[in-house]
Amino acid sequence: MERAERLKKVPPYLFAEIGRRVRELRSQGVDVISLGIGDPDRPTPDPILRELLRAVQDPQDAARHRYGGDNPVFAFNEAVAEWYQKRFGVELDPATEVLQLMGSKDGIAHLPLAFINPGDVTLAPDPGYTVYRAGTLFAGGTVYSLPLLAERGFLPDLEAIPQEVSRRAKLLWLNYPNNPTTAVADLAFFRRAVEFARQHGLLLCHDIAYGEITFDGYRAPSILQVEGAKEVAIEIGSLSKPYNMTGWRIGYAVGNAEALAALAAVKENMDSGILRAIQFAAVAALRGPQECVEQMKTLYRRRRDLVVETLNRLGWRLEKPKGTFYVWAPVPEGYDGSISFASALLERAAVVVTPGVGYGEYGEGYFRISLTLPDDLLQEAMARLERALTL
Repeated sequence: MERAERLKKVPPYLFAEIGRRVRELRSQGVDVISLGIGDPDRPTPDPILRELLRAVQDPQDAARHRYGGDNPVFAFNEAVAEWYQKRFGVELDPATEVLQLMGSKDGIAHLPLAFINPGDVTLAPDPGYTVYRAGTLFAGGTVYSLPLLAERGFLPDLEAIPQEVSRRAKLLWLNYPNNPTTAVADLAFFRRAVEFARQHGLLLCHDIAYGEITFDGYRAPSILQVEGAKEVAIEIGSLSKPYNMTGWRIGYAVGNAEALAALAAVKENMDSGILRAIQFAAVAALRGPQECVEQMKTLYRRRRDLVVETLNRLGWRLEKPKGTFYVWAPVPEGYDGSISFASALLERAAVVVTPGVGYGEYGEGYFRISLTLPDDLLQEAMARLERALTL
């Protein structure tokens, strides 16, 4: 069966490929430990689960099993707005400046359909989350890669973008704390990005999925803290990472009302919304005690320290990242790139790491380790890695 040309332009989804390889090896009896996909191993906190169970069984809610898009829980929009005010000091109109998403990936994938015409350009970080690129290609657009280089702190050089590219650009994606590089950005960088978007008449889209996974006193800013940012920017967030809700598929987009209305128009034709019980549970997460988030940060900080200290003992010179639940490290000498290194670890140690080239051309020469697996497995993975690299 002949596939559409648009599908041929999009490479296989990196994490799906990793998952298939892991399942294949495990079916052969290999005891594989995967440090590839960032999917929290701890359960969703009990207060959120209790609210889910209450809402899904609520006899007073006649719409509890009906389409969530036709029966939205406006309290979720209000809770997001309240959380932004408390966390960032940013005021949002819950009716026009907050949009429910079926996870952040939903918004990232569908946004180009609202703004990209064939031949239009999306400016996307490289290395970066692969959906920035895939969403644009599905919409018929072109992706211009913004190199994230170590010597620039993995921040893009917006001034280096050729004028002929910026004239055709409609979207600019940023993501801090950054996946996969773990880099962080300050408000000064965000101010420059907002000004760039204003000068070139494009929509700035900031993915803040890892905004609450930060360490050592660092707190990630929102791009909407920049004065005038709502004129040119939206921010996409998720409950997946801070509340261990990856499978629940709920997130939000906030900011420019016109952009959110356009994205909502796409979604109205693509999905039917989120189960009301999940929306109520998300309200409980945002409005409830946040000790669970602090506990997760403590857990990931401990795991981060274990991985960084192990790698540094083996000859790396890594600084401990201030954000995300990943470690991003250069491939050691003696390997023909990141795929070669990842393949060698899989063969020698039955440990999966993600090759950096999977995130883009400028990710070559690096690999990523995820911290989202139980402590004992992470310790075993580090022991295997140490044995494999000191043979």
